[in-house]
Amino acid sequence: MDDEARRRPRAGRPITPMEFDAMSDEELERLVPKKYREYFPGKEACADGFFYLHDGTAYSFYKGGLLDD
Repeated sequence: MDDEARRRPRAGRPITPMEFDAMSDEELERLVPKKYREYFPGKEACADGFFYLHDGTAYSFYKGGLLDD
């Protein structure tokens, strides 16, 4: 089994664009840390794998955290 098959995405960890494309809204929502989940707009509203929070910062699935960090 290769590393890609063994690696399970977890909240706060980065994913690849291919993983993002393959995941459903529900799967992606579980990757968002709990304190940001209420702001997740769904996969279709995530331009380039990120979405904006209430304060204007952006959470990136590809980075596994805030874009500004």
